[in-house]
Amino acid sequence: MEISRSNYPAFAQTLASGMEAQTEIPSNTTAGSTVQEEELKRILSERRQECMERLKSNATAPPEPYCPGVFDGWSCWPNTPAGTIAFQPCPDFVTGFDAGRFAHKDCEANGTWFKHPESQQIWSNYTTCVNMEDLSWQQRLNTIYETGYTISLVALLLSLAILTYFRSLRCARITLHMNLFASFAVNNALWLIWYGTVAANTPTLFENGIGCRLLHMILHYFLLTNYAWMLCEGFYLHTLLVSAFTSEHKLVKWLMGLGWPLPAIIVITYAILRGTSNDLADSSQCWINEGNYANVLIYPVCVSTLLNLLFLCNIVRVLLTKLRAGPAIGTRPSRSMLQAFRATLLLVPLLGLHYLVIPFRPPKGHPWEQAYEIISAITASFQGLCVAILFCFCNGEVITQFKRKWEGTAFVRKRANSCTATTVSVRWRERRRCDYQSAAGVDPQESAGSSTAAARRGSSNHLQVLIKRNDSANDFNQYQSQC
Repeated sequence: MEISRSNYPAFAQTLASGMEAQTEIPSNTTAGSTVQEEELKRILSERRQECMERLKSNATAPPEPYCPGVFDGWSCWPNTPAGTIAFQPCPDFVTGFDAGRFAHKDCEANGTWFKHPESQQIWSNYTTCVNMEDLSWQQRLNTIYETGYTISLVALLLSLAILTYFRSLRCARITLHMNLFASFAVNNALWLIWYGTVAANTPTLFENGIGCRLLHMILHYFLLTNYAWMLCEGFYLHTLLVSAFTSEHKLVKWLMGLGWPLPAIIVITYAILRGTSNDLADSSQCWINEGNYANVLIYPVCVSTLLNLLFLCNIVRVLLTKLRAGPAIGTRPSRSMLQAFRATLLLVPLLGLHYLVIPFRPPKGHPWEQAYEIISAITASFQGLCVAILFCFCNGEVITQFKRKWEGTAFVRKRANSCTATTVSVRWRERRRCDYQSAAGVDPQESAGSSTAAARRGSSNHLQVLIKRNDSANDFNQYQSQC
């Protein structure tokens, strides 16, 4: 099982595009080699010495004219008759070169080696060492990874924003979800950074600086935290079902110690083993190759996936037992527990699917190879999107909070419109009443009093009514306060 194979989709083939341009330059440069400088010098020295010995041992020269044997810096070219083409296997120490393919060198009709038209220097054609069809396929595959990681990152950030906004959702289970979202979001962002700054940058890989190796460590740390938090989700649900009286607060504290620190210990161990290794497969090219210690990362992922599957099997057993127990109090699982179970049941196999199918990777050139790589790219890059959909966007509690928020906003808007209409209606009725009572010669303030008091005031009351009716500002303020 190879933890980095799905996330490193044949970077060597991607780097070959840069080597194609370099090999067209008539130079003996060794840039682009997969080995370090000291090892590269040793390899080239041995190849040069072998070439010289081979040319000396072949004392029989072809008929004149012919092109004399030469070592071009990478390969040894024998004496070649004029007007023919010499072929040599592609170097196996150059990134992106297929050792099963052949480079060629043209011998002109006048007995001289072909010269590059731009530099006018003797040139060997190594462009045929690059499988351009496979290179184009790998670049399209990289596009799937980048697209998936980008979409997943957006979905995860939106999910974190939703769960942070609705504080009423805060509970132990939502806390675990938020940690899982954060782990996936950082991991997806780091993969996008890796693709943009390291994988597509050939000089960075050849420099093999501490920065790109540190990025490799951080990236794999958050990759492990993804599966650590998935294990926490499965363990949490299993514990709630099996031990009903467990304190959720204490359980979350224990799971926080599992989700973040444990992957750090594993990655530090992996980094120490790989950093102290003398094998070039472990120390070259920003650790882009799997190396000899990939199992240090693979085994914890396998254990996490298998434990989650065991938890699910036991959860199914417990749920079936409670459902068969009948409607007795305390025997049937709650609705929220069933929802959490459904989400975890769907999510855990989905997350484990990618690593469960890796041992059955088709060999190179198999008809199912491309289908396998597409499935691996989709399952690896869209994991974050699946997490966000199952645990946030399709979460019944989140949907309920959105409905309450919308209904509350609509109710306030409706209430405000109703109050405004009522106020206008009251003002209109009060003004009509004042006008009517004014015409009838009755004081509005004394309309509820006795008729004897009204008759006793006589005509002087008519003037007071007119004055009060004209005092519109006081009336409106009074009516408004009453409303």
